[in-house]
Amino acid sequence: MTALHAVTAPAVRPLPGPGGLFRAVLRTHRTALALSGLALAAATLALLWLHSLGDDARAGMSPCAIPPTDRLPSCAAVDAITADETYANGIALIATALSYVLFPVAAWAGGALVGRELESGTAQLAWTQSVTPVRWLAAKLAVPALLLTAGTGGLVLLNVRARGDGDPDLVGDWYAPDSFVSTGPAAVAYALAGLALGALAGLLWRRALPAAATAFAASLVLFTLLERFRADLWPTVTRIAPGSIELPRSAFQVSWTTPMPDGVPLTYAEFHPGSHFWPLQYVESGILLAVAATATGTAFALLTRRLP
Repeated sequence: MTALHAVTAPAVRPLPGPGGLFRAVLRTHRTALALSGLALAAATLALLWLHSLGDDARAGMSPCAIPPTDRLPSCAAVDAITADETYANGIALIATALSYVLFPVAAWAGGALVGRELESGTAQLAWTQSVTPVRWLAAKLAVPALLLTAGTGGLVLLNVRARGDGDPDLVGDWYAPDSFVSTGPAAVAYALAGLALGALAGLLWRRALPAAATAFAASLVLFTLLERFRADLWPTVTRIAPGSIELPRSAFQVSWTTPMPDGVPLTYAEFHPGSHFWPLQYVESGILLAVAATATGTAFALLTRRLP
């Protein structure tokens, strides 16, 4: 009597949908996401606290109590602890952090997001599990891009609100490098450019440390060039007058000369008024997004070219 053995065909794993890829990216980089979430929460709380200090800072006084309490200092010692100094220092610190978000994002994207996974073979393993390389890279970029846009954009809005009326004596002039980047869409564009440059560096090197270093260096060059030529991104206003010219505090001075034709002093001043803030923001953001798009396109082209 012949025994019949049933042969079971191996189950075919379905192609993971976009949701599965996104969850895989979140799970793989949960430590970086947790640290970023903590930093975002800390910055949010700090900005809310600074916003609460704004009115006192603009009034040039600190909250105090007689007698002092655990939360308020003695009014007799208020000259040593001023709300305006605390407020100004806090705003400056947040502005610097938002302005430089490009650098940690680029280094992380090059080193951990792409470079380390190619170096360890994790990416190649995923490609054998019914995930195409193009879909893998798309998920790797889409998830952090969404989170960076939401997180950085939210902090920029909170920062603008915390700065109140923008008193330059407290929060700095609008054209100061950190103030400029941290109060407009350029902050988000810098983060996205860093992400794209990091991914491209990771694909070029396929090793974590060289990719992180290259992404950081490329970001530094980009940041330095845009800061150096920011004043040239939009036509300036020229003012010519005999004698001297007094520009308003809100003017971003570009050049100032005093020639003396025929012995008569004339002053030529080129500057950006406060109304040029948004045109400069839009142009700089456009350049950064173009860099991000170019780096992203190059990364996909490089990935497909290197496939066997």
